[in-house]
Amino acid sequence: MQKNFDAFGKSPANYVPLSPISFLNRAEALHGDRTAVIYGDLRRSWAEMAARVRRVAAGLVAEGVGRGDTVSVLCPNIPELFELHFAMPLTGGVLNTINTRLEPETIAYILDHADSTRVIVDRALVPLLRDAFDHLGRSLPVIKIADPNAPEGESLGGLDYERLAEAAPADLGLPPDEWDAIALNYTSGTSGRPKGVVYHHRGAYLIALGTVASWEQPHYPVYLSVVPMFHCNGWGHPWVMAMLGGTMVFTRTPAPELLLEAIRAHGVTHFGAAPIILQMLAEAAPGGAPFDPPIKVLTAGAPPPPSVLEKTRAMGFEVMQVYGLTETYGHISKCLWQEGWGDLDPAQQAELQAQQGIAMAMVEAVSVRDTQAGTEVSRDGATQGEIAIRGNVVMKGYYKDPDATAKAFDDGWFWSGDAAVVHPDGYIQIRDRLKDVIISGGENISSVEVEAVLYRHPAVQAAAVVAKPDERWGEVPCAFVELRPGAEADAAEIIAFCRDHLAGFKAPKSVVFDILPKTSTGKIQKFQLREKAKTLSA
Repeated sequence: MQKNFDAFGKSPANYVPLSPISFLNRAEALHGDRTAVIYGDLRRSWAEMAARVRRVAAGLVAEGVGRGDTVSVLCPNIPELFELHFAMPLTGGVLNTINTRLEPETIAYILDHADSTRVIVDRALVPLLRDAFDHLGRSLPVIKIADPNAPEGESLGGLDYERLAEAAPADLGLPPDEWDAIALNYTSGTSGRPKGVVYHHRGAYLIALGTVASWEQPHYPVYLSVVPMFHCNGWGHPWVMAMLGGTMVFTRTPAPELLLEAIRAHGVTHFGAAPIILQMLAEAAPGGAPFDPPIKVLTAGAPPPPSVLEKTRAMGFEVMQVYGLTETYGHISKCLWQEGWGDLDPAQQAELQAQQGIAMAMVEAVSVRDTQAGTEVSRDGATQGEIAIRGNVVMKGYYKDPDATAKAFDDGWFWSGDAAVVHPDGYIQIRDRLKDVIISGGENISSVEVEAVLYRHPAVQAAAVVAKPDERWGEVPCAFVELRPGAEADAAEIIAFCRDHLAGFKAPKSVVFDILPKTSTGKIQKFQLREKAKTLSA
C-alpha cells in the first residue's frame, strides 16, 4: 500500500514561525520575578521588562512603524537598546543598529541606504546625528532616549522614548513568516562602503539556540553586556538572555575599570568581547587573584593573540575563541577545548585556543574549500583554502545589492573571504583575509602568523602586518606597531625579535610605530595601513 506522508498541512498546532519573540514570552511566563536588567541603580524584572517591551512596540506602531519598516538606532549598550531587540520584531519592523563610532558621513549613507523611516538616538549622540543629517541633506523623525547616565546633548526635538513606554499594549505577536526580516546590520566597512546585511526571524532564533548549545550555558546566567549591540545584534546574546531567564548587566561604556567593577559587584558569569577588550582587562588587573569560579568568555573578531589568551586564562577567564561574520549573525564555529590540551604548558594551550575550530550545532557546514576546484582542502594544516559556510544562520542577502549577494552565494555556499587551513583533527585555523596574504618572492606569508609573534614582544600593545611593495620581491611584510605606554623599542629590535621566532623571509622588512586605526569592534583597519605602506620607500 502506498504511504502518503505529504497529506498533512501546517496548522497552528504543529507549525509556529521561529522568532526570538518566543523567548520573551517564555521569560515573562517562567522567569517573571527574576532580574532581567541591572544598570547602575536600575533593576527590572523580566515581567517588568516584557511589559515595557510590549508598550514600546505599541508606541512604535502608533507612530506608524509596521511590517518591513526600518528604524535606525544610534545608542550605546543600555537597557533601551536591549528592549528594542524585542519591541521592533513585535512591530514587524526591521531593527537597524548603527555603529556609534562611525563618522557622520557614513552614518548618513546608512540612513539613506537602509531606507530608515526614523531614528532612535541616545541624547549624548544627538550632535553626531545632527551632523549626519547635514550630510544626508534632510532629517528624519527622531525619538530621543534621555538616559540619566548620559551627558546632555543638543536637542533635535522629536518624541521622548519614555512616551513610547506609556502606550497601551497592542495585540502584537509572532511574524506571519519566519523569513521576514528582523534586522539590518551593516558590515564594518574596513574597505569601501559598508554593505547592508539582512537577518530573518528564523536565523535570529537559531543563532540564540545554537549559542546556548555551543557555549553550554545554564539557566540564569549573569551576562555583562560588552559586545556592542550594533555588532551582529550583540552576537544574538540579548535574545539568549530571554531564553535562559538571564540578567543583562550594563555599564554604558566598556572602560576596563567599569567592566571589572561590574564583574565583581554583580557576580558576572558570562560575557563576550573582542580580543582588544580582553587585552585591556588583562592590563587593568595585572597579577590579581583569579576569578573563582572562572568566568566564561567568548572572543571573536580578529584571531586573538596567544599572549592575550595566556594572560586572561591566568585571570580566571575561560576564553573560547569563536569565528563568524556579520553575514552569519555572528559566531558559527568554536574552538572547543580538548581533553589532551590540559597537559600542555600555558603558551601551547593559548596557541591551540586561538584556532577557529569546528562548526557550531546550528550550522549545516563550515568548510575550507579550494576556490578553483570547489573541493575541500586536505586536513594537513598546510593546504590553504577559503572558509565557506552553509546553513540557516547565513544572511538573506545584501540589501539592495543583488550582484554582491549572488557573488557571495556562488555554488551554494557563502564565501567568507577568509583564508584558512584544516588540521588533522578537523579544526580550522585562519591564516589571513585573502586580501591580506603577503606573497613575497612566490612565498605566501600569513600576516596573522607574524602578528602573533609581534604580540609576544613585551613592548607591543597592538600590531598589524600588511604588504609593502618591493622591487625585488614584489611585496614584503611591513609591521605597524603600537607600543605600550612607557615602553620603548626600535625597528631593529622588533625585526630581530621576529627573526628569532620566524623564518627569515616572514620577518617584517620595515616597522612603523604609530597608533593603529581600529573599528569600534576592535578590528584593525588594514586598508588604511596598506595605503600607508605604499607610500614608504622600498
